[in-house]
Amino acid sequence: MTNPTKTLQSTLKTSRRKLVLGLMSLPLAMLPILAQAAPATAAINTTKLAVNDKEVVVGQLHSATGTMAISETGAIQAERLAIEQINAQGGILGRKIRIIQEDGASDWPTFAEKSKKLLEKDRVAAVFGCWTSASRKAVLPIFERDNGLLYYPTFYEGLEQSKNVIYTGQEATQQVLEALNWLAREKKAKTFYLVGSDYIWPRTTMKIARTHIEKVLKGKVVGEEYYALGSTQFGSLINKMKLKHPDAIVSAVVGGSNVAFYKQLKAAGVTGNKQTLLTFSASEDELLGIGGENMAGFYASFKYFQSLNNPNNVKFVQAFKAKYGPKAVIGDVTQAAYLGPWLWKAAVEKAGSFDVNKVVAASPGIELKTAPEGYVKVHPNHHLWSKSRIGMALPNGQFKVVYESPKLIVPNPFPKGY
Repeated sequence: MTNPTKTLQSTLKTSRRKLVLGLMSLPLAMLPILAQAAPATAAINTTKLAVNDKEVVVGQLHSATGTMAISETGAIQAERLAIEQINAQGGILGRKIRIIQEDGASDWPTFAEKSKKLLEKDRVAAVFGCWTSASRKAVLPIFERDNGLLYYPTFYEGLEQSKNVIYTGQEATQQVLEALNWLAREKKAKTFYLVGSDYIWPRTTMKIARTHIEKVLKGKVVGEEYYALGSTQFGSLINKMKLKHPDAIVSAVVGGSNVAFYKQLKAAGVTGNKQTLLTFSASEDELLGIGGENMAGFYASFKYFQSLNNPNNVKFVQAFKAKYGPKAVIGDVTQAAYLGPWLWKAAVEKAGSFDVNKVVAASPGIELKTAPEGYVKVHPNHHLWSKSRIGMALPNGQFKVVYESPKLIVPNPFPKGY
């Protein structure tokens, strides 16, 4: 007759052995998660943020509607993918992340209003959002007053540094100056025509570009014009550019206006095999609306292109397409938006707290070796070390990378002489 006690002991012994073997098969990085209990909420949330024993609440603030939706939809998707992946790993400090999404509706006062709601009513621990510099400038005083934390994903003009913002896109010295040097070196460009949308980022970016062209490259700006956001009539501009016949057109046209701009360029015979054009603002996201055939042969300056061939990016592209469909594309800001939740997670875990002051203090020096662009590190000025890359637009809506800076470029949001 079988002894029930011995049978039970044998079963328990087998179970313990399976558990130990199972743990040994797990990646070492996961063992601390299993070994440590989630810290008490009172210890990691001393400023009354929306954090409890089971979840932490964050905000998403982008334009889901209006002229900027063509550019910002990818950022919304990327941030949600990152948060979904973080939650699948167990969340942050034992808490799952819950999102409250608000629509800035391509309207700067609306961005300000929604940021106030997220920080003061919802008490979110962090916000991932904005695209244009106008929207960032609209919300910045509110974040600084209420001590909120914004992860801002867009390449921008620089000339700003805030305790309350982590800038995951490039600033002008990383994106603009390197690209202009490339145009002068590789395309022998000496005359430039500058065009942009009419708000702070294009105007300030082109001011920096003009200074670099004239003082450093010893070139000449033969034209400079700006058009209201949402503009769709570029015939007069194109005629002026054809008359001037610059060595390079440099564009900072943003949002839905890009569709009309590039289609009208092609209709007027201004194509990549006849005219050098470099954009700071039309990526794979915008090409969905523009159509690759309308931009083929033109160039773009970004730190990230979907076509980058590295293991991190292969995994990212696969995960993005698995979630959003095989026809989904990924542009520069989309990738930079994906970095935000991961950088926040790393800083929170380093700080051992969701409190904004502690997370901010922990942020400099944070490295993300799994970044799709390859590698990023947070500088004490809250920007990221990154590479500069130039891509040539292809008819299929992707870019062929034709230049990559040999090393990471130190972020310098306040360059001397500009």
